[in-house]
Amino acid sequence: MQIINNPNKIDWLEILKRPTQTVNDIEGTVTSVFQDVVNRGDAAIKEYTARFDGVDLESNIVSPEEIEAAVKTVAEPLKNAIKKAKQNIEVFHRAQQTSKVEVETTNGVSCWQEKRPIEK
Repeated sequence: MQIINNPNKIDWLEILKRPTQTVNDIEGTVTSVFQDVVNRGDAAIKEYTARFDGVDLESNIVSPEEIEAAVKTVAEPLKNAIKKAKQNIEVFHRAQQTSKVEVETTNGVSCWQEKRPIEK
């Protein structure tokens, strides 16, 4: 991580410039990683964690004590914001759930609408 303190205004554009990657580049990488995890399981997860996060995992199991310690490091306002965001997302998605709509427009002609996932 690079820490920048009080940069000159002339340097702001360069500092704020984001790396350019297309959605196709990113999607290809993600698809490849997912497939590798499907094929190789935990070994692939360990490899990608080292590669992308710079962390060499001894284990991929998090103990209840580690979870509790991590929770204690999060400020209450952030915990509350996360809980509120979760509630908002749940309310929004419940509102989108509809049952199959079917109507007979004329005798013997039915039209319907249903929602199905593209992939599971």
